[in-house]
Amino acid sequence: MLYRVAADLLVLLHLAFIIFVVAGGLAAFKWPWMAFLHIPAAGWGAMIEYKGWICPLTPWENSLRKLAGEEGYAEGFIEHYILQVIYPPGLTRDMQTTLGTAVVVINVLIYAVLFYRLSRN
Repeated sequence: MLYRVAADLLVLLHLAFIIFVVAGGLAAFKWPWMAFLHIPAAGWGAMIEYKGWICPLTPWENSLRKLAGEEGYAEGFIEHYILQVIYPPGLTRDMQTTLGTAVVVINVLIYAVLFYRLSRN
């Protein structure tokens, strides 16, 4: 039970990190220091997609699930609603490249607006 809960919490952490990678630059509008955390995270997220690497959280989650005696993902709330976002079925290299490019484009736009606003003050 403890390993399953830990794996579920890790999935939530993974999802939070993905959201931070994609849109965390928005937090820099309120807290400019957040850019120092977000830019490396966004770079890491884009690199994972471009290189086709596996995020270290994924094998960690899988090992926790195995320790919990699970073979795959049980049909709980987290697995049913969140895992499909993190691990979409049929993910291809082209899709990963598109996702990596989306991360870069979204964040370049966010930071362009942020730098423009900061330069006006």
